Amino acid sequence: MSIDFSPCERFILEKMSETKIPGLSIAVVKDNEVVYARGFGFKDLDTGTAVSPRTLFGIGSVTKSFTALAIMMLAEEDKLDVNDSIEKWVPLKIRPFGEEIRIHHLLTHSSGIPALAYAEAFISNVLGLDHYWLPVASPEDIISFMADADKWVHAKPGERFFYLNEGYVLLGYIISKVSGVRYETFIKERILKPLRMERSYFAKDEVKRDGDFATPYIIDKEGKHIKSRFPFGVTADGGLISNVLDLANYIMMYLNRGEFNGNVLVKRESIELMEQIYIRYPYALFEGEGYGYGWSIVPNFYGHKLVNHSGSVGVHTAYVGYIPGKKVGVAVLANAAGYPLRFIGMYILAYLLGENPEELPMIKNERILKKLEGIYETYKGTFRVEIKKAGDYLIMIEKNKYQEFSTPLVPEKLSEDLALFYVISAGRKIPAEFIIKKDRIEFIYERYKFIKRQ
Repeated sequence: MSIDFSPCERFILEKMSETKIPGLSIAVVKDNEVVYARGFGFKDLDTGTAVSPRTLFGIGSVTKSFTALAIMMLAEEDKLDVNDSIEKWVPLKIRPFGEEIRIHHLLTHSSGIPALAYAEAFISNVLGLDHYWLPVASPEDIISFMADADKWVHAKPGERFFYLNEGYVLLGYIISKVSGVRYETFIKERILKPLRMERSYFAKDEVKRDGDFATPYIIDKEGKHIKSRFPFGVTADGGLISNVLDLANYIMMYLNRGEFNGNVLVKRESIELMEQIYIRYPYALFEGEGYGYGWSIVPNFYGHKLVNHSGSVGVHTAYVGYIPGKKVGVAVLANAAGYPLRFIGMYILAYLLGENPEELPMIKNERILKKLEGIYETYKGTFRVEIKKAGDYLIMIEKNKYQEFSTPLVPEKLSEDLALFYVISAGRKIPAEFIIKKDRIEFIYERYKFIKRQ
């Protein structure tokens, strides 16, 4: 029985239109087959070429799951142990509060080292967004870059979650040292080939030979599309380039507990170790959310465990998520950073579970914030403000002939009939209240009562 994906398609096109995403591709897996695959929008705006499910995109930090899987393979072969001190394999001595960092801590972003932002600096410079130049072309360069990071530690290993791209670069270095081959070669031979991911690459020349690559774009503050460059050179923490059909095979391997098309890549036990929560997020979209080995874990997504990860290299974005208990999964790729692909992926997964995806908390909140946008006036139009959505906030804008003042409204509680915010002004916390009625919206702020007029 075929699945009607038209509600999801409408949602995708709506969000692409709102946030100016040029192109996007998606594949949905259910019970060991691709049940849906489609491209939306443009691979290249100059030529008008459409995106297809075969179009290549950078998958960013979804690459981390490949790195973690490689570590599990080597652990199964007794070539390393996840409890090994990284000092056994890496010429780098960082001991947060006197304790050794272990491979486990790098896998789970719990080393105690806050982000050192190498990737942010490198990508920003390549894209022409910043002047800071950090020439890190190899893991050895990253090791040199991290030489003084012992002065930057903030917690003992295992105590606190700090997303650390550099940690996954070190894991790639360990994979090379232990296996005796380059990280990229190991991933290609041990993961990509057995999974028939024949159009997944790390190198620019491979992508160029393939030809079906999505043009990278930056969406500027005015919503214009700026053709950009792709930041080749990132590897174990976010450098893989793939397509949704290849990623569908990758998802199927996880759903089949380490097996694909008769090839056993790792044991079921290794997959299940990757899907455990080892450290909770200090910030979470869903209750109890945390990090496993290369995957983010939502323990209760409509009663099921959701294993997922987002990725971004600034000009390409990605999301991969799957629900082991229901044998469903989704891959979403885009050629700009606009709408969070995690929200699109979760929307589809909720739909596959038979739930109403419009009830997802982030989708409900978005709809409410969007509804509150508009021009508000006091009694007989004596005073006017504009309310605009800005990410997860609202902005209140007051204008006159010569001046403009913007005030952020921070949400506290959002519901269909009442939305509560607050403003910090002159050291005071001032409430801002929207009363949502059938025929109008009222806005109470400080001494004023406004009515939405348009």
